[in-house]
Amino acid sequence: MSIRPLTDRYAVSPQITPQDLPALRAAGYTTIIDNRPDGEIPPPLHSAEMRRAAEAAGFVFVENPVVGGAITLENVARQRAAIDAADGPVLAYCASGNRSSIVWALANAGRIPTDELIALPARHGYRLEDFRRDIDRLAAEAS
Repeated sequence: MSIRPLTDRYAVSPQITPQDLPALRAAGYTTIIDNRPDGEIPPPLHSAEMRRAAEAAGFVFVENPVVGGAITLENVARQRAAIDAADGPVLAYCASGNRSSIVWALANAGRIPTDELIALPARHGYRLEDFRRDIDRLAAEAS
């Protein structure tokens, strides 16, 4: 498991497993957001199985499947709502952490300066520059 913090309250990771949950709990995470569609992964890692394990371990678990190259405004709103509702640090996962970074940046458009929304994920190798226009558009709509 490779946790990549974007802020002190939000981190991204490649796919996690139920065996990772104790370490995530020990690290202080309270909410887990699953940004992977079930069609990408084997059945033991499907959202229903991960939800069962995460909730049994005391986490809030949010399903928000993000299809690469097809992030929707519903994905953005669901990610924002999950982040806002969290009572502690959030870990979002997908295949590599990239989609979880992109949907986080879009969800925070207008709340955090665009340059930061691009620079914070870049520290971990996620390139969001191509989303600058979308972030700026969402920020303008939010104001």
